[in-house]
Amino acid sequence: MGLRSRNKVSANFNMSSMTDIVFLLLIFFMLTSTLVSPNALKLLLPSSKAKTLEKQTISISITKDIDFYINENKVIAASIEQELKLLINNEKEPAIILHTDKTVAIEHVVKIMDIAYRNKYKIVLATSPN
Repeated sequence: MGLRSRNKVSANFNMSSMTDIVFLLLIFFMLTSTLVSPNALKLLLPSSKAKTLEKQTISISITKDIDFYINENKVIAASIEQELKLLINNEKEPAIILHTDKTVAIEHVVKIMDIAYRNKYKIVLATSPN
């Protein structure tokens, strides 16, 4: 009388639940990484309720020490226009977003806006949301 057990233990491991978890983590990190601000310079921006709708092609930053940065690269104030012309040479509708510390004198902001006006670039002043 040979009694055999009908319950067989499987030695296989099911990976489907593990792949679901990895996929969900991948989606989570992809979504949260797009929310990170690309501006690496710490500036105290003026506040506003308006939202910028322009496509950003070039970022210009002015720090409280009156240092000028184009896309996180420090630039001498006298060569800003030449650097912009090199970066925007073939753009159809060039747009500049201007990040300035709120303690910066208006004359430095107007200087960048004047460069944009002379070269017919669209320029947007960045603000921090309320």
